[in-house]
Amino acid sequence: MKLPFPLFINTIIGIIGGWQTRRLRKASRHPRYSAERTLRHILTLSKDTVYGKEHHFEEILNAQNDRELFSLYRHFVPVNDYEALRPYVERHKNGEYNVLFSGKPDMYATTSGTTSEPKWIPMTHKYLKDVYGKMSHVWLWNFIKKRPFIFGGKILPIVGKECEGYAPDGTLYGSVSGVLVRDIPNFIKRHYVAPASVMSIDDYAARNYTLMLLGLQHRDLTLFATANPSTILELLHTVEEHYDEMVMDIENGYISTKIDIAPELREELNKYIKPRPKRANELRQLKEKYGKVLPKHYWPLLQYLSTWKCGNTSIYMEKYMDAFDFKQTYYQELGYIATECRFGFSLDHTNESVLFPHFHYYEFVEEHELDKPNKHFLQIDELEKGHRYCAYVTTFSGLFRYNMNDLIEVGGRYEETPTIHMISKVNGIVSMTGEKLCENQFMQAVKESEEQSGILTNFYVGFADVKESTYHFYFEFKDQETSQETADEFAKIVDRHLQEINMEYGSKRASFRIHEPVAHRLIKNAYNRFKTRCLSEGFRDGQFKFNLLMQDPSRQVKFDSLMLDHYIANVHAGLRQIKYDIQERRENRRKK
Repeated sequence: MKLPFPLFINTIIGIIGGWQTRRLRKASRHPRYSAERTLRHILTLSKDTVYGKEHHFEEILNAQNDRELFSLYRHFVPVNDYEALRPYVERHKNGEYNVLFSGKPDMYATTSGTTSEPKWIPMTHKYLKDVYGKMSHVWLWNFIKKRPFIFGGKILPIVGKECEGYAPDGTLYGSVSGVLVRDIPNFIKRHYVAPASVMSIDDYAARNYTLMLLGLQHRDLTLFATANPSTILELLHTVEEHYDEMVMDIENGYISTKIDIAPELREELNKYIKPRPKRANELRQLKEKYGKVLPKHYWPLLQYLSTWKCGNTSIYMEKYMDAFDFKQTYYQELGYIATECRFGFSLDHTNESVLFPHFHYYEFVEEHELDKPNKHFLQIDELEKGHRYCAYVTTFSGLFRYNMNDLIEVGGRYEETPTIHMISKVNGIVSMTGEKLCENQFMQAVKESEEQSGILTNFYVGFADVKESTYHFYFEFKDQETSQETADEFAKIVDRHLQEINMEYGSKRASFRIHEPVAHRLIKNAYNRFKTRCLSEGFRDGQFKFNLLMQDPSRQVKFDSLMLDHYIANVHAGLRQIKYDIQERRENRRKK
């Protein structure tokens, strides 16, 4: 089977995306000039707002040159986290105009915050259309440059739920990616295997089943995109677990009634599936031939796979590398994209994200200055290759000097503008007593320990216990028969590697300021169970954030319940209770 050449789509994308790419190149040749123009544009649009008047935007705009502009901006506008901006956002949510920006937002993107209250990130019409939209044009143009036949087949994007509800004033809140997929032009939308509303399926397992069923019925799937590699693992596991049922559904042309879907949504989704006995027969033959059927078997024409590849996502990515044929499928880093903004994205085979200096105003602080009270803020043209920084952004959606709380590293250059890639959340750095232990250092220690000992893990996570001045390491071992004694020994190997990797950690261990780490064994599929529980408590899948090293008692408690010993104890307790109930019923019958 050959893919048809999508001449019409490629022509349209080539014209629109090509133009936006030329704009990007022009802006990237003069990053400091672009930064000044962008900041002036943002401040001009917001100078008459509540926030603009409080922070002297009019006076800042009187600056005579770029140096004076950046200096005045730092002087009058403080660094913000979401909690600092929350009062202004609340006023917008309740219907007030001209608070953070002119007018009101088109929607809010919601995500978990540092408090019990979620973040409501406002998205203005300008930001959605002139930033998100035009960046998407560049992204699509990049697709067809790498794989010209990509729109000759079907597309499976995994995005967030487009609408989760409405603010008090009636403004929609939900996922930006879900809204963009909903509003995509029809000439591209007809290539989607499912409508955006599929993400509205409440049951997590039912949603995964439906997504993969609708994708599996098509041999000519050409684009598979999702932010989180852990989502890919879950989706592939769903196919493996329900392969025969899915093949039967494909043969008959319906979604099994065993799958929990609201009736009105099921009716809409039924339009996207029809009886395909030939495809079902092909899928059965693949199982006979390979046993375990993988994407490289059931999607042999896949042109593009796009996910996050940086930071701690690599631990999940490595687990499915053999499932795809990367000689044919172009595997690209999704880029530095967060709920707060589309900071940048990758345009080639590297993990480096290209920045858009004509759409955002960026600031950076070097890693070694993060604990200093008076930080030195750098402009985009002042970054050095190989150095690490914390990123701050000002957007057309009311985020001013917003701390992304992300540690990034500078790579090469796109024209004259530095590229970056994500290392970790800054809160992925734990420091109980000055050791400043990094998430990536923990990951390196576990990897080296696996290579040294031959003991393999499927998943691991570490928590700092400040009260006990120790680290708790939770391991899901590939061999579930691994004893506690072996787990303890493995934790000691990890500990030794950490002391070699991080000299401060080593000195604190040597001086007993940090005690020996404690090892815990986890039950099978511990991460998926943890994530499912979090989603049931209100977290959103597309923006589910997770670090492998944390100081977070609330999350640690959840992993305590997934410990193998705890699980076995609960099973035994349950069996004892059943035995007691049976004996009690027998005794009651005897008395009667």
